[in-house]
Amino acid sequence: MNIEKSIGIFDSGIGGVTVLEEILKVLPNENYIYYSDSKNNPYGDKTEEEIYNICDNIVNYFIQKECKAIVIACNTASAKSAKKLREKYPEKIIIAIEPAYKMVYDFAYDKPTLVMATKGTIESEKFHKLYEKYDNHKTYLLACKGLADIIENGNEEKIKCYLKENLSKYSGKVENVVLGCTHYPLIKQQIVQVLGDVKFFNGAPNLAKHLKDVLLEKNLINNSENKGIIKFIDSNNSDLKKDRFFDYLLKRNVLERE
Repeated sequence: MNIEKSIGIFDSGIGGVTVLEEILKVLPNENYIYYSDSKNNPYGDKTEEEIYNICDNIVNYFIQKECKAIVIACNTASAKSAKKLREKYPEKIIIAIEPAYKMVYDFAYDKPTLVMATKGTIESEKFHKLYEKYDNHKTYLLACKGLADIIENGNEEKIKCYLKENLSKYSGKVENVVLGCTHYPLIKQQIVQVLGDVKFFNGAPNLAKHLKDVLLEKNLINNSENKGIIKFIDSNNSDLKKDRFFDYLLKRNVLERE
């Protein structure tokens, strides 16, 4: 594997696989190192300093591996650390996920909207600036404390109970749902069961397009005709997380079976 030509992607767990899915659609021939930080999961309830230090260590790992670009595939990590990391490493390409609230403004401004995100994202200065700029005055903000962790652990019954308890009051009241955590696209079907036929928005497709544009601009695209290689690393060495990660990509038809 050409580690020096890889793109590094990290998240607090396997939720960032939903970002990698979108990236693979536009950059299938790149090599990837995916870092699942189970050891420090969840990020959402940590202080800004704690999150920054965690992210800085991961970015340093990718720099040591000579990754040509680094993707922060976690909304909380993006909101709390992306700016400082870019200031510390100005020569590095650091692409960060953002809640897709602006997409509501662009495509469904007049529709009642629910923003689902972690407490850390909802309370971040970065999100507040975004929200104040594009507020459609028909938006509910829901800090989904603990939901990412439940999704990470894959307990279907707990997911179902959590959504019923926390989303039922919005049933019939919202038409848009912003998925402000990369774990949440993993449970879209379960969300629909509670809220009904809603339209989802998440930042992954735009991030993928932006990443490709930056690599093209800097002449860093892998021009090989062969599919790239994906290396999965979990900070707790979880084989279960690794299996779920690759199973998801296979089911989404963005990864070929060997």
